[in-house]
Amino acid sequence: MKTTEYIVLKVDRLPKGYVFTYSDFTAEVGKKEAVIKALNRMVASGKIAKLSKGKYYKPENSPFGKLQPNQSQVVKDLLEENGKVTGYLTGFSIYNQLGLTTQVSNTMQIGKNQVRPNFKRERYTIAFVKQKNTITKENIPLLQILDAIRYIKKVPDANIETSCKRFLTILKNLSETQINTMIRLALKYSPATRALLGALLEQLQVDISSEALFKSLNPITKYRLTGATKVLSTTEKWNIL
Repeated sequence: MKTTEYIVLKVDRLPKGYVFTYSDFTAEVGKKEAVIKALNRMVASGKIAKLSKGKYYKPENSPFGKLQPNQSQVVKDLLEENGKVTGYLTGFSIYNQLGLTTQVSNTMQIGKNQVRPNFKRERYTIAFVKQKNTITKENIPLLQILDAIRYIKKVPDANIETSCKRFLTILKNLSETQINTMIRLALKYSPATRALLGALLEQLQVDISSEALFKSLNPITKYRLTGATKVLSTTEKWNIL
């Protein structure tokens, strides 16, 4: 089978919105230049689209034109390495999913142990958030919530009062095991994050001790989170103003 025929056949089997590079084909074909030429011909014909240099995707057509691949596909090379999870979507990328805002941002934030400078990819700005905890598939949802609590002042089109109400709903739906894990993970976050998480958990009156969070804080430090006191009756204990 010719290189072009093989690539066309393989692309036909890919799901809509799937992002790939020439290296996905060279293992079988072994001819890098031939693969790149074949892919570029498919771009010219409109069968596939180019996301960025060396990255292609199979577009899904809608009445409004070609749809972009979902965010996790756009940056999947930054989220995994050799099958191991090394990063996760967070911040502006998941505020909407968490129900904290209706806005969808063109900035994609990625939590990683090792960060790098921001860069552009297609219409997105890719930015990075330092994560001190080990990143696993199991704790990513909890890290995303903690990141949102950490950056509560930066949630677009939202205020601290409405965000606290939403966090109470999110935390209420977590299991005891998840909350215990979240408390452990929070110990590597900023003091303000630990204080707000503690206040939220005590407001819910969950049968789980937040003593580890309380003991980790400086008793004389104050945390200014305007609006939190309207939702939480526990702010005084946690020095939240």
